[in-house]
Amino acid sequence: MDTARLSPLEPLARAYQRSVPEHPADDGLFGPRSMVWRVNRDRSFPLAGIRSLMVQALHPLAMAGVAQHSSWRQDPFGRLAATSGYLLTTTYGDTASALAAAAWVRKVHTQVRGTDHETGLPYSAEDPSLLLWVHAGMVDSIVTVVQRYGRTLDAADADRYVAEMVRFAEIVGVPRDEVPTTVAALHEYIESVELRQATPAARDAIAVVLDPPDLDAKLRDLWTELAQVAVGTLPEWARAMYGFEAPPSELMERESVRQLLGAIDLAFEALPGVLEARQRIELRMRS
Repeated sequence: MDTARLSPLEPLARAYQRSVPEHPADDGLFGPRSMVWRVNRDRSFPLAGIRSLMVQALHPLAMAGVAQHSSWRQDPFGRLAATSGYLLTTTYGDTASALAAAAWVRKVHTQVRGTDHETGLPYSAEDPSLLLWVHAGMVDSIVTVVQRYGRTLDAADADRYVAEMVRFAEIVGVPRDEVPTTVAALHEYIESVELRQATPAARDAIAVVLDPPDLDAKLRDLWTELAQVAVGTLPEWARAMYGFEAPPSELMERESVRQLLGAIDLAFEALPGVLEARQRIELRMRS
């Protein structure tokens, strides 16, 4: 594959390189022996990321904040790189770097407020209930995808991961006692949220996620197939809200999806800095 033409992935590679320090001051919020370190390095993360965005967009107030205050449409991969950089920094960075990244997010959130045009309801990105929805959509997507297509993640380890990720929600402003600590509690919370719908803003955003601009032909083919798999991993109620059909069962088979993820990962790892950052993570986990 001609990696020279995969320019949309380059911001992601730079974020990866910057966010995994060579000489951290300490082991950070979670540490090399945590389940968070193990799960968040899984090669299935691009698939989890797409699914996460699709779930998160189904809260109309969370989606309104993105639609009215974000540059995602002008630079979708740049915004994805910023989000990935934050996740990587809070996972693998030292404590000071992780808390500084969270403080920056909280500062940005103070400016994100307004009224959702569809529901007429006011929103604020500082609202713990919206932050919890975004957190839950991300963590649920990671667990779902890694269990189906990633490294081995049994039920006990999945619960451990969800419990460890409570800290991730807490540093951006969600009260600790409100964050689900098991996979079952996570599912129960998501199902309990009544304000769920695919607004025009959500449909517009997800159309860009599923078919982003500026991909070369080879990467576009891979991304299109990956997007269909992401649709297939959604709960039935979420697919129904978007009006998506379930993909063919053969597309969802574990081995074929892992091959697809491997092809995308090969292109990503060939970009400058990615392999070195991954090696730093692995060395710290083994030490």
